[in-house]
Amino acid sequence: MAATGAGSPGRLVQYVVVRSDLVHKLSWPLGAVITQACHAATAAIHLHYADADTQRYLSELDSMHKVVLGAPDEAALSGLSDTLTQAGVAHKLWIEQPENIPTCLALKPCPKETVQPLLRKFKLFK
Repeated sequence: MAATGAGSPGRLVQYVVVRSDLVHKLSWPLGAVITQACHAATAAIHLHYADADTQRYLSELDSMHKVVLGAPDEAALSGLSDTLTQAGVAHKLWIEQPENIPTCLALKPCPKETVQPLLRKFKLFK
């Protein structure tokens, strides 16, 4: 069975959006920020485990595709979460505890073309 190519319709992608200000302005260690992204991605998969797209994504273990984007600050991340909720896009906003700080969010795996327009203003995380 051939893996779906990057340009193929229906290519499943899991988008993760991380606050870039955590590293660049608040001086969080890069490892701590990567950990936040891992938490959000794992939580989104867990919450939507029975979803058909999630199951297909997991069945293609060696060809999973994630895209990590940067949000400039907490307001942008929260605004994106609101936009995704209004659009009916399943995601998990990760809130670090006990500090109660929203750090990132992850979408459940979905066809790239269905969610990319909602994420257009966010650039790759640097």
